[in-house]
Amino acid sequence: MTNNKQDKTTQLALSGVTCAGCVGRIEKALNQAPNVVAAQVNFATRTADISGGDVQQLIQAVQDAGYNATLIEDPALSEEQQTKELQQLLKTRSWYAAGGVGLGICLMFFGMDIADPFILRAVGWLTLAMMMMTGEHFYKSGFKALKTGHANMDTLIAIGTSAAWLYSIVAVYQPTIFPENARGVYFEAAVMIIGLVNLGQVLEMRARLKTQSSLKNLLGLRPTHAYLVGSSEGESEEMVNILQVKVGDFLRIKPGDRVPVDGVVTQGQSYVDESMLTGEPMPVLKNIGDDLVSGTINGQGSVIYEATRVGADTALARIVEMVRKAQNSKPAISQLADKVAAIFVPVVIVIAVITALSWTFFGPQPALTYSFVTAISVLIIACPCALGLATPISVMIGIGKAAQMGVLVRNAQSLQQASNIDWVVLDKTGTITQGHPSVEDFAVFNNADPMHTLELAQAIEQASQHPIAKSIVTYCHSVLPDASASLAPKVESFVSVSGLGVEGVMEMEGMKNGEFTMGNVKLMDTKNVDLGAAKEWLAIQQTKGRSLVLVAHQGALIGGFGLEDAVQPDSADAIKRLKSQGIKVMMLTGDNQATAMRVAGLVGVDDYAAHLMPQDKLNHIKHLQEQGNVVAMVGDGINDAPALSQANVSFAMGQGTDVAIESADLCLLNSSLHGVADAIELSHATLRNIKQNLWGAFTYNSLGIPIAAGVLFPFTGVLLSPMLAALAMSLSSVTVVTNANRLRLFKPSLRK
Repeated sequence: MTNNKQDKTTQLALSGVTCAGCVGRIEKALNQAPNVVAAQVNFATRTADISGGDVQQLIQAVQDAGYNATLIEDPALSEEQQTKELQQLLKTRSWYAAGGVGLGICLMFFGMDIADPFILRAVGWLTLAMMMMTGEHFYKSGFKALKTGHANMDTLIAIGTSAAWLYSIVAVYQPTIFPENARGVYFEAAVMIIGLVNLGQVLEMRARLKTQSSLKNLLGLRPTHAYLVGSSEGESEEMVNILQVKVGDFLRIKPGDRVPVDGVVTQGQSYVDESMLTGEPMPVLKNIGDDLVSGTINGQGSVIYEATRVGADTALARIVEMVRKAQNSKPAISQLADKVAAIFVPVVIVIAVITALSWTFFGPQPALTYSFVTAISVLIIACPCALGLATPISVMIGIGKAAQMGVLVRNAQSLQQASNIDWVVLDKTGTITQGHPSVEDFAVFNNADPMHTLELAQAIEQASQHPIAKSIVTYCHSVLPDASASLAPKVESFVSVSGLGVEGVMEMEGMKNGEFTMGNVKLMDTKNVDLGAAKEWLAIQQTKGRSLVLVAHQGALIGGFGLEDAVQPDSADAIKRLKSQGIKVMMLTGDNQATAMRVAGLVGVDDYAAHLMPQDKLNHIKHLQEQGNVVAMVGDGINDAPALSQANVSFAMGQGTDVAIESADLCLLNSSLHGVADAIELSHATLRNIKQNLWGAFTYNSLGIPIAAGVLFPFTGVLLSPMLAALAMSLSSVTVVTNANRLRLFKPSLRK
C-alpha cells in the first residue's frame, strides 16, 4: 500500500456472498463509495480489491449492501485463515448434507404411504427442525437479502423450500383447503433440497481448496525465522523471527536453508537453487556481491549476507501479492456473465411466478400441484452459481499455474489478450541474446595512448548500468595495471543519451579537461566526429557482426571497442515454437545492421530492424497495430519502456528481479524466451477453459429453466421434481469447478 489515499489498495474478506448476483451489488456499492477509483470482487475467493477510499467507509458500503466485510491486513495470513475456515466449513456442511439427504431418503422410502395425521404432523415438524439446523445459513442470508431490497441464490432456495414445507404443513392440518388430488405433501423434497444443495457446496469447496494450491505453494516458500549475526564476519549468531529482521542486518544462511529476505552476499560462497522462483533447474553460484532472493534454497555452502529488502518489499512478497491481485482481476470475457448475473435472480423469481400462474390457469389437473412443483423447480434449478464461478475459478488456476512456470501475470485481461497475439516483437540484447556482451577487439586512433583511453573508458562507463558498459569496465579492469587506479580520471558530469551512448566531462592527468563521448556510430555522427581513421577497423568489426562502442575526446576519435553478445542457447527453439503457433516474430535493436543480420539469421525471426532509437521501436509497434495486428513486445522493461507501453501485451524478461516484478503485463522470472511461448499457450488453454465454463453455465440455465417449468411435459408427461432440480443445480457448480481444475494439469508443448 502507498501513502496516497487515492492510490492505495485495500483488500476485504467478504461474507454472505452466495452467487454472482451478489458480486455485482457489492462492486456497485464499493465503486460508489467516496474516493474509490476501482473495485473488483472475486466470487471464487469471496474477496474484494479496492483502489482508493477509506477502509471504514468501504466496510460500511458493503454492510449497507446487505453483506459483511473485514479488512485483510496480511494476505498471507488471510490465505491461511481462509483455508482453515474453508476446511472447517467443509466439515460442517458435510454433516449438514448427510443429515438433510439422510432424512430425505428415509422419508422417501418409509414415509410415502403414511396416512395417520398425527404421524404426518410429527414428520412435518421434524422436517422443519432439520431444515432449520442444516439450512439456517440459507434462510438467514436469503431473507436478509430480501430486507435490503434484492435477492440472491439463498433467496431462491429459502423461498422454494419454505413454500414446499408451508404447502405440506397446511395440507396436513387443513387438507380440505385443497382439492383432493392436490393434497400431497413435500416434506421429503424440502429437506432433500437443503441436503443436496449443501452436498453441492461441499463438492465445490473441495474443488476450491485445490485451486488455492499455487498461491499456497508460493506462500510456503517464506521462511519463518532467520539467523542474525553481529557483523559481516559472523561474530555471533541468534535465531530470530523473520519479522524482526531489518534492512542492514547481517544474516547467516546454513546449508539447506531457505533465504529469509533479499540481500547481498558479504562472506562465503554457495550454490543456490532458484528453481521455485525462476523455473531454472540448475543451481546458481553466489559469490561476494551477488544478490540473494527470498524463498530460494541454499546448497551446501554457508554464507553471510546483508539484508536489503524485508517484509512486503522482498521479491517473494511482491510476487505473492502480484499473483493474488491478478487472480482477483477480471478479463473482458467475464463482462457478459457479470451483466447477466446482476439481474438473473429477480428474473428467475418472475419466471417462477409466471410458470405457476400458467400451470394454474392453463395446465391439466391437478393444476395446483403442477403449478407448485414447477415453480419450486424453477427457483431451485436456476441458481446462477455456475455462472459466477465460470470465469474467476479458471483465472485463479491459470494465473497460479503461470506462477509455477515462472511467469507472473499482472492482470487477467493481459492473460486473455495473449491468446490473440499476431506478432511478437523482441528486443535483442538480454532477450534473444544472453545480455552479457564481451569485448572481442579494442583499438586506438589518431595516435591516442591505449592506457589513457582505457582509463577514460573505464571511468565514464562505471556510472552506467547498461550490459555493454559493464562489459567494457570488466575488460578495462582486466587490462589496466592495478597502479592505474590512483591515476583514474574524475567524472565531473555524466549524461546518458538514450539509444546512443553516454557523454561526460572529466579531469584526467596527462589529458586536457574536456568533453568525452562514448557510444555508437550514430552518436559520433551527431557530434560530427570524423571516423576516417577507423574506416578499416570499422569495416572488419561490421563484417564480424560485432556491436561498436567508440570513444571521442574533444571531438576527435581516440578509441573503439568491438563486442559480441552470445545468443541464448534456446532462443531459436523458442522462436520456432512461437511460429508454430501461427505467430510472426520480429526483432528490433539499436545495434548495427551487421550484428542484427547475424542474430536474426541465427534465430530465424520473420523480420528485423537495426539502428533503432526507443521512439523508432515505438513507431514499429504502432505500424503493426495500424495494420490490425495484436502485438506483444518482449524487452528488459527499462530501455524498451515506450514500446512495452504501446504493445497490446508486454513481457519483461527476468534479467533483474526488480524489472521482472515491477514492469510489463507478464513478467518472466527466467531469461528464456520459452517463457513467452509457455505464457501464450497457457493463455489459449485458460481462455478455452473459461469459454467451456461459460458455455456450460449458459447452456445449463438456458435448458434447465424451461425443463423445470415443464416445457417437456406435453411430450413426455413427466415433470422435473424439485429434488432433481436441486441435484442438477449443485452439480452444475461442481462441473464448472472440476473443469477449471483441469488447468492444473496443463503442460506446455515439448521444448527441444
